[in-house]
Amino acid sequence: MKVDESAYLAGIIDGEGTITLTRMHEKEHRRPCISIASTDLELLEYIQKIAGGNILNKKNYKPDKFKDSFILSIKKKKEVLYILKEIFPYLRITKKRKRAEWILKHYDAVTIRNGKYTKEKLLKKIEFEERFFKL
Repeated sequence: MKVDESAYLAGIIDGEGTITLTRMHEKEHRRPCISIASTDLELLEYIQKIAGGNILNKKNYKPDKFKDSFILSIKKKKEVLYILKEIFPYLRITKKRKRAEWILKHYDAVTIRNGKYTKEKLLKKIEFEERFFKL
């Protein structure tokens, strides 16, 4: 990712995005996710081109009153960690900067690749998630 793309993406995430932990399936542990909501499909398509992810069309129950809206979600671990690393120097919103830093510093250390956690490692994973949401 080019420097200007990283800075631009950081600005979009600061303004309209979310850095969070989410579950893909009910019984799974949470994983990092970046999402951006917008009515500007062209913007999301541009970001998708440089960062990856999937664009979903949100249901519009009042099309005569509201514009269609879309959400770009980036959930693949490799993509999310790469993006966070690239945009981190440019994030300005404190909560988002802290969340990005927390994921970059701790996620790999508390995540077991095969998902089979010992009691001790499971406690560390749960503590990681709880502390993340308190940031």
